[in-house]
Amino acid sequence: MPNFQKKKRKNLIKMSDIAKVKQLREATGAGFKDCNLAVKESGGDLDKAVEILRIKGISKASKTTSGDENKISILELNCETDFVAKNDDFVSFAKELSELNNENDSDLDKLNKSNMSNGKSVEDSLVSLIAKMGEKITVGKAKTFNQTGTKNFNYLHTVVKDNLSKLSVVASLETSDDSEAVKIFGKQLSMHIAASNPLALSSDLIDIDVLKKEQDLVIEELKNSGKPDEIVQKISLGKMNKFKDDNALLTQAWVMEPKKKVQDVIKDLNITDLKINDFYRIKIGE
Repeated sequence: MPNFQKKKRKNLIKMSDIAKVKQLREATGAGFKDCNLAVKESGGDLDKAVEILRIKGISKASKTTSGDENKISILELNCETDFVAKNDDFVSFAKELSELNNENDSDLDKLNKSNMSNGKSVEDSLVSLIAKMGEKITVGKAKTFNQTGTKNFNYLHTVVKDNLSKLSVVASLETSDDSEAVKIFGKQLSMHIAASNPLALSSDLIDIDVLKKEQDLVIEELKNSGKPDEIVQKISLGKMNKFKDDNALLTQAWVMEPKKKVQDVIKDLNITDLKINDFYRIKIGE
């Protein structure tokens, strides 16, 4: 009897930790293993656990949630070396810039004129940072997701420091469903986008200039093969259809299960109002 009671208490403690790990995953978007370690390291204090994840660069990018709104912004800040990317001054500037960008809904003109905590504008602060670091630093692309009724998911790859990474993705889902299945799919989808680099949500949304350039390359390649024009046209049509399927998110092979397409995975989830609303991918150097 004493042994049974002792074992039962251990199980209760374990279940309590699992509940905290679940809360931490929902709050930060980090993986189970990382959250489990953070909960143990913090002694069960969730606030400390969140800070541990941030320090390790595992917590998701700056995000604000209010009511039905789920607002998240993604911003590109370029420098020339990893040495500067890991520098405390650069990291502090990037963090504050990210918050200001979120407040300004990725309007770069407004962002550049915004005042930072040092009392200077973003433009002037950037000039000072460049002078201090001794290398070129530029603000690149930015996008804010803030549509009512959506759920946004972020994935960071090749983390440099804190929540700064060389590759970052935001995937936005439209659904009223708040199940764990949706959260898992959203996180996996952002990872898929990071790996597969889709050009558009569907084939009809791929930029016309991109398609024309690809078609010119395909035809030129086939002409050099010596095949008749009629055969060249047929083969090029097949190659272009494959190019569209491979570069449109919905028709890409799902990285978690390549025999299925992304649209098949959505269908298998059997959630009536679930659809991909939008996505954005930034990779330094692209």
